[in-house]
Amino acid sequence: MSCCPCTTTTTSSPLSLPRPACRSRWSGGGGSSANAAAWRARGGGAKRSLVVAASGSKDETAEGKKQEEESEFNPFGFVTDNPSSRGAIQLPESPAQDGNVGQMLYRIEDKGREFGSRVKSGKLRWFVRETGSAGARRGTVVFVHGAPSQSFSYRMVMSQMADAGYHCFAPDWIGFGFSDMPQPGYGFDYTEEEFHKSLDELLSTLNITEPFFLVVQGFLVGSYGLTWALKNSSKVLKVAILNSPLTVSSPVPGLFNQLRLPLFGEFTCQNAVLAERFIEAGSPYVLKSEKADVYRLPYLSSGAPGFALLEAARKANFRDVLSRISAGFASNSWEKPILLAWGISDKYLPLPIAEEFQKGNPAAIKLEPIEGAGHMPQEDWPEKVVTALRSFL
Repeated sequence: MSCCPCTTTTTSSPLSLPRPACRSRWSGGGGSSANAAAWRARGGGAKRSLVVAASGSKDETAEGKKQEEESEFNPFGFVTDNPSSRGAIQLPESPAQDGNVGQMLYRIEDKGREFGSRVKSGKLRWFVRETGSAGARRGTVVFVHGAPSQSFSYRMVMSQMADAGYHCFAPDWIGFGFSDMPQPGYGFDYTEEEFHKSLDELLSTLNITEPFFLVVQGFLVGSYGLTWALKNSSKVLKVAILNSPLTVSSPVPGLFNQLRLPLFGEFTCQNAVLAERFIEAGSPYVLKSEKADVYRLPYLSSGAPGFALLEAARKANFRDVLSRISAGFASNSWEKPILLAWGISDKYLPLPIAEEFQKGNPAAIKLEPIEGAGHMPQEDWPEKVVTALRSFL
């Protein structure tokens, strides 16, 4: 059912809810008279007079006042139009009865750890998901997520790929998800070189010594997965890329530009719904509540993941990284097969980005559009991603 009288545009998916074609009258998300009242009780909101015709009835006057109250500024309405996100940030009618952040964390703290465990590699502890077994007949697949996501996005794909005979690993990068989030300068500096070095150590710890299939998605640390592959081509059999920036013409989302701004970046990185809103903004769907809880959990638990993301974003040279990726996978530099399984409804990286990249090495690169999927096809349509991966691998 649509949240407003206008029509709702939907693209069928068994895992996500349709995104409404328009927003409600609140700025960026629906509010309520209870929220407006709570704001006024705290001294907020500008008072405005309501002009009512002298002939109007008392009921009409009361209705007019009610509409005035509902249209007053709601400080929490700007954040999101996702019902699950609204529940995390809006004031309940009875805050003492509905609980607080501590109670919310208690409710969701055990979510999102499917197939996962903590693995110590060097001085750092990674959270790594694993499906299948070492004796899997079809080989090993390593899934690499992007920022500000986590390996949770691959859970459905990993489960189905294990059933198809693959041994699968998906780590949370250091600073993301449920892995360690050290303070910069104390064991980890959040540079591209540090991410590469730590990944090398993790692969050794996991005893992944034979060449494997690499699947990469997303921005920033996702791009570092590709630059790692360029430096370690002998360790990779094939590469599958799901909606990642690949050319110098690839746009950089506003989130990463905001993170690089002094002071504003510090404010932005502490938004508890940062990850889920980024995911939703690149997709035609709204995350279901149980999924949004997992993407939100690290940012609710502490400020560390926000500052880790901030540090990584500020130390990244996006243009240089994309230039190396574009040149490194070109026909005169790379021969191993590459699959572009591309969600064509991606709001960040449109299909022409993938098409431009393919033209640089048409003999090695296969493009397979994923209809109905956005920036994270593994979350939007895992079944279609699995079909594409099985055919390719």
